[in-house]
Amino acid sequence: MRAKAMVLFGGAILACMVATAAPPEGAASQARTTPAFDRFKALAGEWVAADDGDMVKKGDLVARYHVTAGGTAVVEELFPGTPNEMTTVYHLDGQDLLLTHYCMMGNQPQMRAKPTASSRVAFDFDGGKNIDPKRDPHMHGASFEFVSANEVRTEWTHYNDGKPAGTASFHLVRRSS
Repeated sequence: MRAKAMVLFGGAILACMVATAAPPEGAASQARTTPAFDRFKALAGEWVAADDGDMVKKGDLVARYHVTAGGTAVVEELFPGTPNEMTTVYHLDGQDLLLTHYCMMGNQPQMRAKPTASSRVAFDFDGGKNIDPKRDPHMHGASFEFVSANEVRTEWTHYNDGKPAGTASFHLVRRSS
């Protein structure tokens, strides 16, 4: 009886391992997508400042992107390896493109992209965690202009006390290998 239970238990473990194994080859390519989300997936790699700005000098590493979770999310590391490092995750909610920005201020604003057919993707505040948007400083909007496969312009709008309090703009180019 005990041997039979062990065989059944082992079979159950094996079945669980098979069920949770990596998805079949090509499964990531079958993931839901939109043209806007595909633009973010295409950012995979390292991006540097194209020119001097308020927060960066030409050539500084500003962002690193990678596609994860079977092609269903894009992770952006801003200012990697610095005290100002932050992470933003882009993903779909149905056909809507969302981002969650894990800010060095300790809050996590979420933004939803406006539908577009152009090379510009604009996000507006859509809630978040650890934020009272009427009072707390937080990122409230972001836009991306996809100039080419190797050039992008981004703009992040900061709010404080419920109103715009500044904008951070970046002109980025893909780091050549």
